Amino acid sequence: MNGRFATAMAVAAVALATGAGAQTACNDCGVVQSIRQIEQQGQASGVGMVAGGVVGGVLGHQIGSGRGNTVATIAGAGVGAYAGNQVEKNAKKSTSWSVAIRMDSGQTRTFSYLSKPAVREGERVKLVDGGKRLALVAP
Repeated sequence: MNGRFATAMAVAAVALATGAGAQTACNDCGVVQSIRQIEQQGQASGVGMVAGGVVGGVLGHQIGSGRGNTVATIAGAGVGAYAGNQVEKNAKKSTSWSVAIRMDSGQTRTFSYLSKPAVREGERVKLVDGGKRLALVAP
């Protein structure tokens, strides 16, 4: 065997044994464990309740006369206030996505996004900008 060839083979064997030349570990990489859609109901400011109460009271006032009219006005205002409050909450609801990633270090990290991420469960990803974005990593 040629001396140079034997030396090259020995260097390659040492590199393989020590892990030299192997790809360095990725501290920002992991596998997507779960993606969940989360809907949060909005907070009512009271505007919907007041507006609904006024409309309900006006509509209730149109019913009957005398004591029945008073009861209908109060009931209409109550029902209208409740309905207005619910409408306002639904109009302000928001949707986000929670993504759990099992990092190469063994730690599980969870990130929230306002739009649906373009990754799926089981895919290998890399965190970009501290997790503000996810990039697919080749297997």
